[in-house]
Amino acid sequence: MLKRLSLIVGLCVAGAALAACDEKLSTLAGPTPGLEPTFSSIQRDIFESTDSAGRSACTNCHTSTGRTPAGGINLIHDVAYDQLVNAPVRGRVGAIRVIPGDPDNSYLIQKLEGRADIVGRRMPFNGPPFLTDGQILIIRRWIAIGAPRN
Repeated sequence: MLKRLSLIVGLCVAGAALAACDEKLSTLAGPTPGLEPTFSSIQRDIFESTDSAGRSACTNCHTSTGRTPAGGINLIHDVAYDQLVNAPVRGRVGAIRVIPGDPDNSYLIQKLEGRADIVGRRMPFNGPPFLTDGQILIIRRWIAIGAPRN
């Protein structure tokens, strides 16, 4: 009986810990509460959607539908991953958009954070609002774990 009670208490504690982790991630994601460090989530919640803070979908500019995509990067669903991961940056010799395992040197992060040495302006171009620190942190995490096509 004591073993069963211990098991039940242990499962409840583990469940509460997992729920707290989910709550923290959704809180961190701010205006995109479903955002996770997966490519499919970033594609859906960042590239293709306007968020609740009013930040425009990236595909408003980064599309080849009826135009040349801004910066030469097309973020439409079927081509976005190949346009980002291990892809060179147009206009910045030696820069790579997403370097798996290396968010600090991934040009995507530099553009989203608006670092001083980027070419052009911080993304999104029509910001503010820009991505929140939490949204960028989740994208950084996806890159840090190897930028899988998931």
